[in-house]
Amino acid sequence: MQATRRTLLTAGIALATTLTVATSAMAQPAVAELKIGLSSEPSSLDPHFAAIAANLALSSHFFDALVNVDPAGAYVPGLALSWAQLDATTFEFKLRPGVKFHDGSAFTAEDVVFSLERPAKVLNSPGPFTSYTKMIASMQIVNPLTLRIRTSEPYAPLIGDLSSVYIVSHKAAAAATTEDFNSGKAAVGTGPFRFVAYKRGESVTMARNPDYWGEKAAFERVTARIITSDPARLAALLSGDVDMIENVPPADLPKLKADAKFAVKQRATWRTLFLQLNHAAADNSPYFTDKSGTPLQHNPLKDVRVREALSKGLNRQALVKVALDGFAMPAAQLIGIGLVGYNAEAKVETYDPEGARKLLAEAGYPNGFAITLAAPNNRYINDDEVAQAVAQLWSRIGIQAKVVTMPMATYVPKMRNGEFGAALLGWGTMGADFGLRTLLGSIDPAKGWGGWNWGKYSNPKLDELIMGALTAPSAAKRQETAQRAMALAMKDYAALPTHYQLATWGMRANLDYAGRIDEFTFAHQVKPK
Repeated sequence: MQATRRTLLTAGIALATTLTVATSAMAQPAVAELKIGLSSEPSSLDPHFAAIAANLALSSHFFDALVNVDPAGAYVPGLALSWAQLDATTFEFKLRPGVKFHDGSAFTAEDVVFSLERPAKVLNSPGPFTSYTKMIASMQIVNPLTLRIRTSEPYAPLIGDLSSVYIVSHKAAAAATTEDFNSGKAAVGTGPFRFVAYKRGESVTMARNPDYWGEKAAFERVTARIITSDPARLAALLSGDVDMIENVPPADLPKLKADAKFAVKQRATWRTLFLQLNHAAADNSPYFTDKSGTPLQHNPLKDVRVREALSKGLNRQALVKVALDGFAMPAAQLIGIGLVGYNAEAKVETYDPEGARKLLAEAGYPNGFAITLAAPNNRYINDDEVAQAVAQLWSRIGIQAKVVTMPMATYVPKMRNGEFGAALLGWGTMGADFGLRTLLGSIDPAKGWGGWNWGKYSNPKLDELIMGALTAPSAAKRQETAQRAMALAMKDYAALPTHYQLATWGMRANLDYAGRIDEFTFAHQVKPK
């Protein structure tokens, strides 16, 4: 299995088009603009509005975090030049000197304090950042470039949390609304690019920040076009309308691999795709009915036997082969391979339709039932095909899945409102405890838990294990406790992992991109050859 994964990760694939940009590896590119085709639409330029991948990836162009994440997933210095844990609950950060915001003002500890307090004040967030900040009990500005952060209890994962919270200018954003960021008025960061224009649903334009503290971007100007349709995005690359795209359609790779004028980068990522289940839907819900459409008297997903049956009814190997063209690997848990809390001994659920039907009969559903199954149709690799394949598999155990797909921007608020019986979701995180806290931890706004637990699953023992991992005194103890937490969640079938997807980027042959474990497309990490 590991050898196969390494082969997938290192495979080089050639694509075809014409080359129009002449560049030098040692000099500035001859063409000043890089045009990228993005597969997902960000919901806002406010870096604290929604903790979703499209927003996080875009925010990284304009803003920095205290701690950055490199392409392989390691924590590296960002606006914090260094950090140290002074005691069980106190961290001291030495901030990077000489950093300027895009408006020329100096970056100081005051901006950090403001930025870490701001997520709790952002209204109507569909994916709040408070899960990353709620453990902070107090902050002390020692001097303009030294900050001490105290947590409410021992909490070593603070460094990971801070990698997800971008720092904004307290002057520019003091009274700013989310719309002020979208207009550019408050989009004042320290990042490698400066805001130029944002056309919702169309494009984001940015200009290189010549005063950036880190490695300067290779391009003077970047236009990120939002092209959610796979065929349209590929066509834009082939026609020269864009220089690079993310999420190359899997079905198109074989016919393009013979021509070396294009290059593709492919790698496994930390994103796990899974089916989130609606544990909290009321009795007589329209999302669970008998085959004739009459609402069931009780929510069937409250019975663990039903949840196990749905899992046994998923042929994950076939799902990967047929619906995903091999661009994925079956998953047994809600954490990426090799990350904190990942258990290499965990086995992918065996496809067992007979066992699934038996469990349904024991639970009182010998004839099965109907369930509303939802998925986005423009976010993940072949996401709508995955949903249709799940429905076909479930039909073999007597479950009639009514598939509903829609654009991600429409999907997220409906999902968060609990408008489905089951829904496809993807999540990437550096640790099982981080992910479980957000996806399956009992909803507690005061703690910042359960921000994406739309199915309202709640298990006090799981909460206890998650907190035990987050506050573990050592890396070994955290790993062991996080594994136990994940094992408990999987044994209870709180959510149903399906697969890890492979990320792909297609680009002109004169460009190079390392690819990232988080699947983000960073224009400042694209290099001319």
